[in-house]
Amino acid sequence: MLKSPPIANLQNVSGQAKRRPKQTFRQEMIIDTKNLKLIACDIEILKSAIEGNEILSKKINATVQDNWTEFGVDALKYSIDKLTDSEEEKNWWTYFPIHKQDNKLIGSGGYKGKPTSDGTVELGYEIASGYRNRGLATEMATGLIENALRDERVKSIIAHTLGQDNPSTKVLQKCGFKKVEEINHLVDGLIWKWELKRH
Repeated sequence: MLKSPPIANLQNVSGQAKRRPKQTFRQEMIIDTKNLKLIACDIEILKSAIEGNEILSKKINATVQDNWTEFGVDALKYSIDKLTDSEEEKNWWTYFPIHKQDNKLIGSGGYKGKPTSDGTVELGYEIASGYRNRGLATEMATGLIENALRDERVKSIIAHTLGQDNPSTKVLQKCGFKKVEEINHLVDGLIWKWELKRH
């Protein structure tokens, strides 16, 4: 299994800088935005997150605040199951946003799996309460969108929100999504489906 090179410049034994290998989408492990570093979670990072904040903090080398996620442990376990099932799912599940200046984990997000046969991926994201209303959810979503569109298989990106105007709907609208469907969900009630098509 190929692993991504570390972010720092690679050096060989003689101290000479080596040319970084050309990376494909599947090898990319970090999405870099202005204020955030989005870490693609592998199975080990996800297991650390389930074990607790202190263990996760050591694993990702960043501060982990209490209540950094509202998605919960079940979402992390589900991602582990999907990553275990297929190597093709690598980098198509959970991402952890690290606030660069504070070096702190401030939420989670990512995709709900690799592109479907018709080229669709689903996007999700959350930002911890202390970091909301700063444009960081939009920045995170934009980073995830740009990352997904690097894969030529991706023709559209979808997202779902509760069926009312809220901060998530504003983020999607800022990112160019259009509301395309209203769904009556048995548990969650009215859900809005959003879509962004590749131009």
